[in-house]
Order: sequence, then structure tokens, then C-alpha cells
Amino acid sequence: MPAFLKEKSLLGIQPGSPGFFARQKALILSRPLLKRCYDDWYRRLLGDARSAPGGLMVELGSGGGYLKDIEPSAITSDVVPDVADRVIDARKLPFEDKSVGALLLIHVFHHIPDVEGFFREARRALVPGGVISMIEVAHTPFARLFFKHFHHEPYEDGSQQWSFAQEDSMMDSNQALSWIVFERDRKRFEGLFPDFEIEIMELMPWFTYFLSGGVTMRYMIPGFLDRPLILAERLLAPFASAFSLYWQIRLRKKTQGVGVERPAMESQRTK
Repeated sequence: MPAFLKEKSLLGIQPGSPGFFARQKALILSRPLLKRCYDDWYRRLLGDARSAPGGLMVELGSGGGYLKDIEPSAITSDVVPDVADRVIDARKLPFEDKSVGALLLIHVFHHIPDVEGFFREARRALVPGGVISMIEVAHTPFARLFFKHFHHEPYEDGSQQWSFAQEDSMMDSNQALSWIVFERDRKRFEGLFPDFEIEIMELMPWFTYFLSGGVTMRYMIPGFLDRPLILAERLLAPFASAFSLYWQIRLRKKTQGVGVERPAMESQRTK
């Protein structure tokens, strides 16, 4: 990334530290178009969480997010201390069997170095009808180009492994992981974890997030352009399959005959 595009207020702060996440949260809240994206993501994830038949609501990898400000009952967490309510490793969830209604993740799944371990724990901890809801890096042509060549984290869509070595929880990842697990290797996933149903893989609006710079690049959008850019994003919606950077994925733990009333829904799987 060119130096002039980097967010200067993050320079000199250790990535993954409480100060780093606090600064990222301040950036999100101060950037109108970026906050609009996060508001939309939280709305979607909380909607999924509320469709579960009870149980705890847990966010994994909360980082610089603000879910707690919107839903105080949620348990926020991260892998480092002094960032959220609890320190939690997704591979070893500290919850009793069938006690969690929803696991929520924003830009976190691709940082889990052992997703099979995560799914085993999720299967154990979730109530029947419980959900895993996440916002993850998509696999559109533009996403592949951007994340492979212009992002500081790796995008290894040719990897044959679901796991990877991790020493730095912020940097060591594979941003192609959701596509690998839920699309390319879908049959393998369904064979290993038949308890889970993939309900949606829905491409997200992308234009305003891209222009906002996210939480690592400079924000250079004057306020008078907010409304025109939002309108442009709506007009560009038909091109999501080519340009979208993220998708929402919802998995539900099957009820296996348990009498749980679920809302009517149609599978929305977008490649």
C-alpha cells in the first residue's frame, strides 16, 4: 500500500493492542460512510442472532467494533486482554453445551487457524437452531484482485488446506478461507459437519466501503459527497457479483427433530 494512503493515526501503535483497537473504533465512528457499513453489518448479524431460539449472543474477535453499544446483552470477546468483555479463542469456547444462541464474526473467520476446531466447538456450544453469522471476504473478481495485490493480509485461494500457521493473530490469516470452506470445499464441509446448514452467502454493498478506506487507509471523502456516493452504490448493486468485497454467511445448527419454530426463509447463495 502506498505510504500516502495509510492512516497516519495508526502509525507507531502495535497492531492488535488495546490502543490499536481503540483507535480503530474511533476511526469507524468518525467516518460516516464507514460507520454506515458497520451499522448495516451489525443490523444483519443481530437479525440472525435474534432468529435463534434463545441462548447467549457472543461476538468473536470484537476488536475495534461497537456491537456492545448497540446490543448491551451481547458478550464481546477477543484473543487479547483489555479489548472486550472476555478473552476467547474460537477453537476453545468457554461455554456449556447448548448454551449459545449465536456466534457473530466480522472479518474474523479468516483469522482462525483451525476452523475445524472452531466448528467442533460451535457444534457443541450452540443450541439447536442456533446460528453462526459472519461478514467475510468474498471471492468476486474485484475482491480477488484487491485482496491478493493491495491488502496486507494474504489471500491464498490456491491453498488446499483449511488451516495455517499463526504467530500473529492480526496478520497471519487466509482471506480466501470462507470461499474455500463454503464454496470450493462445500461437500467436504457438509460431510464433516452435517449438523450445520448453510442458509445464505449473500454479497454485500461494496462501493462506499471501498472508498472509505476501511480502518487502515486514509479517509478522503468530503461530507458533501456522502449522499451522491450512497446513491451511486445503490445504482451499482447489479454489479455486486463482479465487485463486492464481502459477503454475509449464515450457518444454522440443525434442530434434528427438536421442536424449534424458525422464521420462514429462502436460501440465498451467491457465487
